[in-house]
Amino acid sequence: MKNLKGTLILLVTALVWGLGFAAQSAAADHVGSFAFTAVRSLLAASFLALLLAGRRLFFGKTPPRATETVGRGAILGVLLFIAANLQQFGIAAYPDGAAAAGRAGFLTATYVVMVALWGLIRGRKLHPVLWLSIALCLGGMYLLCCSDGFDRIYTGDLLVFACAVGFTVYILYVDRCRSCDGLLLSCIQFAVCGALSLVFSLPTENLSVPALTAAWLPLLYAGLVSSGVGYTLQIIGQKFAEPAVASIVMSLESVFGALAGWVLLHENLGSVELLGCALVFAAVIAAQTPELLALRKEKHERILS
Repeated sequence: MKNLKGTLILLVTALVWGLGFAAQSAAADHVGSFAFTAVRSLLAASFLALLLAGRRLFFGKTPPRATETVGRGAILGVLLFIAANLQQFGIAAYPDGAAAAGRAGFLTATYVVMVALWGLIRGRKLHPVLWLSIALCLGGMYLLCCSDGFDRIYTGDLLVFACAVGFTVYILYVDRCRSCDGLLLSCIQFAVCGALSLVFSLPTENLSVPALTAAWLPLLYAGLVSSGVGYTLQIIGQKFAEPAVASIVMSLESVFGALAGWVLLHENLGSVELLGCALVFAAVIAAQTPELLALRKEKHERILS
């Protein structure tokens, strides 16, 4: 049941991230890419630091293996800094009319395949149903985000694809942090990511008070909810889910983003896009099949014995 528990946590993560696409887009109109990542990350780190202090004050709980967690959190922070900023710069690099959100959503979702391929390289066998799930996921993402096709390659495409590689490495490294305290690990990663982004933002971008004031609501959601809550849930969820399954479930963020735009912002979502959403949901359900079959087999063997 661990994989199912991890899946439910990661589903909430995908929902939080999906709703954050609107906040990310709105904030980009006022602040630069490094500045956006810096502010949201430092907000998240501050929020998580308060939670850590409250946990210690009220429950007297000290994070286990704190030294190891800090070290691994710093590495995750560097990886997140690279991947998050590549994505933000990629989206900003698209010309008008290039369907930036859709193209970026599909290209980012290719980490599903990259995670699975890395598992094969390391000798980890994937259940045939997982391959079906990966195919459904990519097909659904294509219909959802790029039903009009790719008529040319943009600089933004290359940057976002590089971002997908970065998130692949990030997801795989999170899988190595199962023994670490999730709250402390997430706090450290955002502190490092925010500090690095701030260092790069100050000499190159306009990080003014009026710009931050104009984008205060998107930054607040992106920092506290999408980053502070979302990435922490990801770390916790991945303690229970296999990397290949986790990447498939987390790719639902693009589906939730599209559905949120359809319902809340009245954006157009045609039958092709809705079919894409359905395929990705089917992929997530299919990804849970191997464990369900294993549990059924185990139960059957216990009855027979």
